[in-house]
Amino acid sequence: MNDEILWYFADPMCSWCWGFSPVVEALREEYRPRLKIALVMGGLRPGTTEAISASSRDDILHHWRQVHERSGQPFHFEGAMPEGFVYDTEPPSRAVVAAGSIDAEQVFPMLKAIQSAFYAKGRDVTQAETLVDIAVSLGMDRNQFLEAFNSEEAKTRTLAHFKHARQVGVRGFPTLVLQQGENLQLITNGWRPLDEIRAELDSSLGST
Repeated sequence: MNDEILWYFADPMCSWCWGFSPVVEALREEYRPRLKIALVMGGLRPGTTEAISASSRDDILHHWRQVHERSGQPFHFEGAMPEGFVYDTEPPSRAVVAAGSIDAEQVFPMLKAIQSAFYAKGRDVTQAETLVDIAVSLGMDRNQFLEAFNSEEAKTRTLAHFKHARQVGVRGFPTLVLQQGENLQLITNGWRPLDEIRAELDSSLGST
C-alpha cells in the first residue's frame, strides 16, 4: 500500500544491525507484497575524527560478542579495529546512499555487503577504496560509483538521512517504524527475533 511504509533505521557499522540483518532480509521477502520497506541511514558516529581508545575498543568487542551469541552472525575478532582506527560511520553510510542513487535495488545489498566486510572479514569500511571494491563486487561500475560517492549530492542526502532519523526520534539502532498515513508506530528499537517482529507487524497491518 502506498501509504504504508516500514522504515528501517540502521547504520553499516552498528553491530546489532549486523545481527538484525537476517531478520530484515526475511521481512523484506515476506512483506514485500504488503508494504514498502525503506532504509534510512541513522548516523551512529558520523564525522568522528579521533582514533578509538583501547577501552572503547574493548567495549565494542564486548558488544560484538553479545551480538554473535544472540544472533549467530559471524564476526572477525582477531585484529579488528587496529590501533589508530577511526570509527567514522559517515563514509559507509554515504556509500549506501551513493549505491541507491545509481540503482535503488542496490541499497539493501550494499548495506549487507558493507556489514559483512566490516564484521565478518575485518575490512576497513571507512576507506573509500574498500567501499568502491564492495560496490564493484555487487556489479556497479567503479568510476560511476566513485563519482557518486564523492558527489556533494551524496553528502547532502546522507546528512538528510541522519536528520530524518533525529526528527522521528530514533536514538538507537536497529529501529523499525511503521508509517500508516500520518501515523508512526515503533515496531522495535533494538534487536528482536523475527517471530516477535512479525507478530507486531501483523497486528498493526491487520488493524487497517
